[in-house]
Amino acid sequence: MTKTGTQTFTVERFTLTTSRAFSDVIGEIDRAVGHPNIPELLRQMEEARSAEELERIVGAALGPSGFMEFARYDLGSVLRKDRTSEARNALRLVLGNPLIMSEMVRAIPDAGCYAPVTLLIDERDAGVHMTYDQMASLLAPYGDAHALQVAQDVDAKVDGLMHMAAG
Repeated sequence: MTKTGTQTFTVERFTLTTSRAFSDVIGEIDRAVGHPNIPELLRQMEEARSAEELERIVGAALGPSGFMEFARYDLGSVLRKDRTSEARNALRLVLGNPLIMSEMVRAIPDAGCYAPVTLLIDERDAGVHMTYDQMASLLAPYGDAHALQVAQDVDAKVDGLMHMAAG
């Protein structure tokens, strides 16, 4: 038997705008997040024999923000080639912490759709915008207090990262 369903969510999107240069914002974020070799990290995580070993492996991959970078998509490289749009910088970063993700997914399996998180940094006339869809707003409809608290902690960490990068 196959079941299908659709749910509607209200997402709270937070945007912070700064007059700092795009390269300075990216530089600050790069210094704050870990940049592990993801295939190697995943291999080590798979081979971990205990929760303690997994925590050690993940902890070594994290930056001072408590996050690591999983992926980077340079949207600007496409925009700069499109003759109909303004040439500008735009970067989508996928950031997270597998240990935090597991706390949310354990309680709410669907949280795996939202973790790791996405941070969009793009250059516009008004400055450099950092945009983030708040995890707590995505998980609130599920009604799990523990997962919601973990999501609120993630939101606070991302907020701190954005404010630090904004100067």
